[in-house]
This record gives sequence, C-alpha cells and structure tokens, in this order.
Amino acid sequence: MSLSERLNRIEKNQKLIQEELMTARQEAHALEEENQRLRRQLCRVGDGDIDQVAANALRIQQTAQANLEKLYQEDFHICHLFFGQQRNGECLFCRSFLER
Repeated sequence: MSLSERLNRIEKNQKLIQEELMTARQEAHALEEENQRLRRQLCRVGDGDIDQVAANALRIQQTAQANLEKLYQEDFHICHLFFGQQRNGECLFCRSFLER
C-alpha cells in the first residue's frame, strides 16, 4: 500500500471519527438540556405537594392496618409465618404485629 493510499484511509477514518464526535456532542447537549429541565421541574415541587404525598401515605397505611385487623378478627393469620391460614385461638406473632 502506497503512502498516499494510507493517508487517504487515515483521512477517511478521521472524517468518520469527526462525524461520530459531532453526533455524540449533539446527544450530550440534548441530555444536558433535559437534565436542566428536570431540575427546574423538581424545584417547582412545593411544600403543598410534599404534604399531599405524606397525607396519602398516612391514609394508605391506616387503610392497610384496618384491613389486617379485619382479617385477624375473621380468624385468619396476618403474621408472616402463617399469613392467610385459618387461625385457631390467639397468635402471639399476629398480636405483636397488630400492636405496632
């Protein structure tokens, strides 16, 4: 292979690398813009939103607790050892779980 052919090949490779670099720069720029947009959006979450999430979490937790108590009153285990099985008498594991 002659020197001019090798130089042509190197030049073609350089152009391909340059195009790849340009594409990568465009993708990086798009990702940086998206990151900035998401940061701005995150900053807009106010205390009211946080309070709403906390209230919803508390409501869900209370509902779950009431459902477990109902299951226990219907003579089913709610402990991790026997969950869902028919209960005969008291279960210390279930009681301790309910008292939390």
